Amino acid sequence: MGPSRAQDELRPQPAARGDSSPRGNRTPATGVKGPRADRYTMGPRPREFTRPAGVFLARHGETDYNAQGRFQGRLPVPLNAIGRAQAQELAVRAAPLGFVELWCSPLARARETAEIVGAALALRPHEDARLVETDSGDWTDRTYTEIKAIDPAGFAAFVAADPDFTLPGGESFRDQTERMLSALADIARGPRPALVVTHGMSIRLVFAALGQSLATVPNAALLDCSGAASSSGRAPDF
Repeated sequence: MGPSRAQDELRPQPAARGDSSPRGNRTPATGVKGPRADRYTMGPRPREFTRPAGVFLARHGETDYNAQGRFQGRLPVPLNAIGRAQAQELAVRAAPLGFVELWCSPLARARETAEIVGAALALRPHEDARLVETDSGDWTDRTYTEIKAIDPAGFAAFVAADPDFTLPGGESFRDQTERMLSALADIARGPRPALVVTHGMSIRLVFAALGQSLATVPNAALLDCSGAASSSGRAPDF
């Protein structure tokens, strides 16, 4: 399933002529207060956004790399015991929402989470390669502490989900945003409600593109794309 015109359903509508919103992450555009306010923006915010009704995003359960604060990128890292329990809890929270479709990233941690949820909901996960996590390039398999020490500016840009940031030897957040929006647009054309099991940064970038940036996305979080996050930077979690 490749990109299509349906991605427009998930893209912000063009800003009216004369809109003078500043570009980049220099000026807050999210309503977030305090010193982090200028970190969580994806450029100028157009005046209207189209949110995909009936599409929910879930982050995979915990892995040992998550627990260690280590970049796993696209490595085939499985869930740990906590992550498997989180996936079971995610299935319980998802059950009342009546999902009829289940999608996932093909990476091991997301696929395993989706299989646990799917077994509880009697749904077979469909994979889409566009839902994978950021290619972390040269940072793969290295700890956050190590990268923060050798490249503090780069690490700060990563933490802030700076849209202009490209991981050394890896992927840019802009490219990741584009592929995620393309995948979700196609999913939104199909049966709904649909649950999409993906990754933390992927979810943050989608919400930023839809006009509400998130500071964090916990493992096994379940978020409604059509909902509005609070000014604290948290989206509705079911």
